[in-house]
Amino acid sequence: MTGALYGLARFCARHRFWILTVWLLAAVALVGVSHSLGDNTNDNLTLPGTGSQNATDALSKSFPDQANGTSPIVLHVSNGKLTDSKYAGAVNQAAADVAKAPDVASVVNPLTSQGASALSKDQATGYLSVTLTVSPGQLSVDDAQTIINAAAKPAQAAGIQVETGGQLGQKVSTPSTETSELIGIIAAMVILTLTFGTVVAMLLPIVTAILALASTLSIITILSHAITVSTVAPTLATMIGLGVGIDYALFIVTRHFRGLKDGLDMRESIARAVATSGGAVLFAGSTVTIALVSLAVANIPLVTTMGLMAAIAVIVAVLAALTLLPAMLSLTGPHINSLRVRGRHPDRRDPAHPHKGLWARWAEGVARHPVIAMLAALAILIPLAVPLLSLNLGQKDVAALSTSTTERRAYDLISQNFGPGVNGPLIVSVSLGSPAQASTSSSSGSSSGSSSSAGSDPRATDPRLQTLEKDVSTTHGVAAVTPIQIDKAGTTAYFNAIATTGPADQATADLVSTLRSSVIPTAEKGTNMTAYVGGTTAGYVDLASVIASKLLLQILVVVALSFVLLLLAFRTVVVPVQAAVMNLLSIGAAYGVLTALFQWGWLHSLIGLDGAVPVVSYVPLFMFAVLFGLSMDYEVFLVSQIKEHVDEGQDYNRSVVSGLVTSAVVITAAASIMVFVFGGFVLNGDPTVKQFGIGLAVAVILDATVVRCLLVPARMIMLGKYTWYLPRWLGRILPRISIEGADYFEARDQIPAAPAVTTIHQRLEKRRVTCHLARSGVWWFAREDPLKPGQRPVEVPSARPAFAARAAGAP
Repeated sequence: MTGALYGLARFCARHRFWILTVWLLAAVALVGVSHSLGDNTNDNLTLPGTGSQNATDALSKSFPDQANGTSPIVLHVSNGKLTDSKYAGAVNQAAADVAKAPDVASVVNPLTSQGASALSKDQATGYLSVTLTVSPGQLSVDDAQTIINAAAKPAQAAGIQVETGGQLGQKVSTPSTETSELIGIIAAMVILTLTFGTVVAMLLPIVTAILALASTLSIITILSHAITVSTVAPTLATMIGLGVGIDYALFIVTRHFRGLKDGLDMRESIARAVATSGGAVLFAGSTVTIALVSLAVANIPLVTTMGLMAAIAVIVAVLAALTLLPAMLSLTGPHINSLRVRGRHPDRRDPAHPHKGLWARWAEGVARHPVIAMLAALAILIPLAVPLLSLNLGQKDVAALSTSTTERRAYDLISQNFGPGVNGPLIVSVSLGSPAQASTSSSSGSSSGSSSSAGSDPRATDPRLQTLEKDVSTTHGVAAVTPIQIDKAGTTAYFNAIATTGPADQATADLVSTLRSSVIPTAEKGTNMTAYVGGTTAGYVDLASVIASKLLLQILVVVALSFVLLLLAFRTVVVPVQAAVMNLLSIGAAYGVLTALFQWGWLHSLIGLDGAVPVVSYVPLFMFAVLFGLSMDYEVFLVSQIKEHVDEGQDYNRSVVSGLVTSAVVITAAASIMVFVFGGFVLNGDPTVKQFGIGLAVAVILDATVVRCLLVPARMIMLGKYTWYLPRWLGRILPRISIEGADYFEARDQIPAAPAVTTIHQRLEKRRVTCHLARSGVWWFAREDPLKPGQRPVEVPSARPAFAARAAGAP
C-alpha cells in the first residue's frame, strides 16, 4: 500500500493542474445536480417486526393514505373567533385550496362537523388535518412548501396566523447549520495557523475539507431521492466530514514540513508525506468507515442510512487528502512558508533527548509516576460516567426546537388549546378475522368517555370494536379516542388514542407499553381480532426499544473489528485490548455528560434549552460508532510513534516518552479542531443536533487529553515490554503491515555503499559539488568546498546517497 500511495502522490503532484480541474469540475457538477433535484430527507421509520410497523402494514392495505399520517396546519387568531364571518371564509378557502394542492389526499376542515374536534373551545384556534397521497419520504421541501402556501395565502390575507406541524412542518423547519460550520472553520484556521506558522499552509487543509464537504453533501442530497435519508444525516455528515477532512490534511501537511526540514526535494517530500502519514490517514479513515457501516448490524434502516451517509463523508475526505491535497501542495511549492506569522525555529532534536519543553516535562512526569497518572485519569472518567446508569432512550422532542421554526410554534398552539397528546396521536390498528357487523343489542353504542362513530358507520358498534374502544379510552393516560373507521370489506379498522402527555414524555412511552402488554390482549381474548398500536410516537418508542436491545451487539461488533485492525497494525494483542478498554471508558464518560446535560437538564440554559429533554434513542448508538472510529485515529498516531522509537532501539519507558512528545502537538491540534467543529453545533436549534455536537466534543476532549496523555502512556509504561506481546503461533499467521511504510522506504533507499559513493563522487566532480561524511552518519553536500561563511550544506541520512546527490544538484 505504501508504494501505491507513493506513486499516487507523485502522479498527483506532477499533474497538479489536471487533478485540481477534475476535483473542481466534479464538485461543481455534483452541487449543480443536487441543487436541481432539491432536498428530500425525511424521518420515516421502518422497523420490521415491531408493533408500529405491523400497524402501518395493516393500514397500508385498506387505508393507504392514513398510513402516511396526517399533518396539522394550525390557524390561530388573537382577537375574535375563527367562526367569525371575517375569518370563516378564509378558513374554508384555505381548506379548499389545500385539498387541490398536489400530493394531498384529503383535508378535514375544523369548521365542519367532521372536524369539530379540531376547533378549540374558545374557537380562536383550529387546524386543518392534511392527509397525503404519498409517503413523507417522497415529498420534497418545495412540495411541502407548496401545500403550506395553499393554506397560508388566503388565511394570512385575512389576518390569521398559520403554522404547520407534523411531517409537513418538519420538512420546512430544519435549522440552518451555517453558523455552526463557520465557527468550526474559523477555529480550525486559528489552530492551523498557530500549528504551521504560516497562513498559506493553514489554507490547504481548509480548502481541501470544504471542497470535500461540498461534494459529500451533494452526494447525500442526490441519494436522498433513491433511499430514505434522515433529516439529521446531512448535519452529521457536515460535522464528521469537516472534522476528519481538516484533521487528515493536518497530518499530511505536518509530515510534509518534516520532509522539507530533512532536506527532501519538494515533490519527494509530498510523495513521502502521503505514503507515510497518508497511510495512517487511510488506515484511520478505514477504521471510522467500518465502524459507521457496522451500524447496519442493528438492522434499523434509519440508523443504517445515517451511518452510510457519514461514511461517505469520511471516504470523500480521505480521497481529498490523498489526491487533492498533494496537488495543492505541489502547486504551492516553496510558497507554503509564505505569510509566516511566527519565526522559524531551529531543529534542536537530539537522539538522546529529542525534545524539551512542556510536553517533555509532562511525559517525564507520567513516566516517573505511572500509577498516580492512571488513578488521576480514572478519577476523572469514572465520576463522569456515573449518570450513564440512569440513561433512558427517548425520541426527538419538538417542544425543544427553536421557536423560530413553524413546527415548534404549531406544537405550542396545539398543546395549549387541545392538549400535548394531540401532537402525537397513537393509532390503534385492528385486523378482524370476520367482517365487522352492526350490533343488534340495544345496549351497544358509544361508551362513556369515547367518541363513538355509531352514527357514521353502524359496523362500528361491532362488540369486538366497542370493547377495544372502551378499554383503550378508559386506560389511565388516555385523554380521548377518535371515531372508529372501517374499510369496505369490514376486516380492517382503526381509531386514534390521544394521550394526556406529549409525544416525547416518558409517560407516553409507558402508555404504549401498557396498551400493548395488558389492555389490548385483554380485549382480544376470545375473539378473532388482532390490534396494534402504531403512529409516529409509537414508532419512536419501538425504535428506542430496538436500539436498547441491539446496543450491546453493536458495541461488540465495533470493538471486535477495531481489535483486528490494531492487531494487524501493531502485531501485539495488548495494544488492541488496551485501546478497547480505554475507548469504552472515554465514551462512557461522554454518555454520562450527555445524560446529565440533557436528560437531567443540568446547565440547560447554557446550551440553548428551556429544560430537560430526552436523549434521542439513536444518538448513543451513532456516537459510539463515530467515537470509537475517531479514537482509533489518535491511538494509531500515538502508538505508531512509540513503536517507531522502540524499533530504533530505545528502551520501553523512553520510547513511550519520546512517542508522546512527538505526537502530542499534532494530536492536540487535531483534537482541538474536532472539538470546535463538533462544539459549534450546540448553537443549532435542533436539540438532537445539540446532543450529537456536545457528546462528540466531550468525548474527543476526554480521549485526546485524559486517555492519550495520561491513561495510555501510564499503562504502557507499567506494562513495559509486555505491551508488545504477541503469541508466536499468532505471529506466524499474521501478515506484516506497515502503516507508515518505514520498511518500504528502508528497502527502497538501501544501496550498496561502495559503488554508490564512487558514482556520486564522479557525478559531483562535474558540478563542483563536494561530499562529506560527518561522524553522525549524515552525508553533507555543498556546492563549494570549503563552505562559505553562513552557508548551510544539504543534509540527508547516509542511507540515501543517491537521492542526496540529486538534492545537491548532481545530474
